[in-house]
Amino acid sequence: MPTSFERSAQPQRDRPRERLRSVGAGNLSLGELLALIVGSGSGSSPAAVVGDRILALAEGSLSRLAALDVSFLEGVPGVGVATAARVLAALELGRRAATAASDAGDYIRGPADVFARMGPRLRDARQEEFHALMLNSRHRVIREVLVTRGLLDSSLIHPREVFRPAVGEGAAGIILVHNHPSGDPTPSAEDRAVTKQLAEAGRAVGIPVLDHVVVGAGGYASLADELARVGRL
Repeated sequence: MPTSFERSAQPQRDRPRERLRSVGAGNLSLGELLALIVGSGSGSSPAAVVGDRILALAEGSLSRLAALDVSFLEGVPGVGVATAARVLAALELGRRAATAASDAGDYIRGPADVFARMGPRLRDARQEEFHALMLNSRHRVIREVLVTRGLLDSSLIHPREVFRPAVGEGAAGIILVHNHPSGDPTPSAEDRAVTKQLAEAGRAVGIPVLDHVVVGAGGYASLADELARVGRL
């Protein structure tokens, strides 16, 4: 165990635990926070170095880091299975804390609320993720369902995957939301085809599709107005 003299001789970046106690967690860098999660590191790799490697893998973005597959993290020198699990668990705790208020009682008043809820998770994701938000009659989210992950294709999204849980929850309506990894939220022809397919299914079961929000890197696009113009709502 290092003596007090040895600890004082260490660079500040190698003493994130002491810095947390003196300046608070909110004043630590991302690298220092990751070093605390990593712990002691492994072999010849100090925790600070391993934290820097993890951050470099995600190009400095926490959202990208949270979206990484665990196998990528496990492959980082000095990480391994246990550390990768700790990093992703810590990120998930932070994400749940950020959305706890929304989950507890905030209502979806429009696409901006959808973006506030889903944007932090989806805007930096490297794969397309298609989600459905189940709403009650007061437009409160009662359940969120990941329908598919990967290239959005109307032939691969079956309405039953969306409306079976909606019926089970007694949802009064649903909102569709997915991301564009390119960063441009402009709806594509395929986005419109998926929206039309699911809106028609929703009318058949009595659960309307209220909107389809496309998330980009710095904003979103809503198909609600387009749906309304063609009588889909």
